[in-house]
Amino acid sequence: MNTTLRTCTMDDLSLLQAISIETFNDTFKHQNTPENMAGYMNRAFNRDQLARELAQAHSTFYLVYAGEEAAGYLKLNREEAQSENMGPASLEIERIYIRTAFQGLGFGKTLIQLAIDIAKEEQKEKLWLGVWEKNKRAIAFYQKWGFAQTGAHSFYMGDEEQRDYILVKLMEG
Repeated sequence: MNTTLRTCTMDDLSLLQAISIETFNDTFKHQNTPENMAGYMNRAFNRDQLARELAQAHSTFYLVYAGEEAAGYLKLNREEAQSENMGPASLEIERIYIRTAFQGLGFGKTLIQLAIDIAKEEQKEKLWLGVWEKNKRAIAFYQKWGFAQTGAHSFYMGDEEQRDYILVKLMEG
C-alpha cells in the first residue's frame, strides 16, 4: 500500500472534520456518555474551531494517506499554540488520529516518526503530548517510542473532568 504524507490546508477542512469526528467517536464512545461525547465534539470539531486551528501560525496538521484514501492525521503545536506552557524548546503532539479501518497498519508509526523528525529538525529539546489515562492502547504505543509520564492535567469531556497523562520524550542532540 502506498503511504503518503502532506500538510493540511484550509481546503481540507471538511476532511479534517470528518476524520476528527469519526476517529474520536470510534475511540471514546464506549467510555463516555452520549451527551458528553456530543458536547465535546460539537465544541472541538465544529468547522469554525477547526478553521481557527488550521489558521494558527504555530500549529500544523499533516494528513496520512493509504493510496488515495485519508487514513488519519497528526496535529503539532509550537510556541503559544501548545495546550500547556512547555516553552519554545518543546513541540506538542496534540492529536494523532488514525481511522479505525487503518489502525494496526503502521500509520500511527508513520505519524509519530514524522513528529520526531520535525522535533529534531527544529532542534526541540522535548516532544510531548497529553493522553487520557484510560486510553491504555495509546499509552503503550507512546511508551514504545520512548515517552514517559511526567505529570497530568485535566481534560473536560462535556461536563465530566477527566485526567490526561503528560508524556514526554526527551530529544537527543
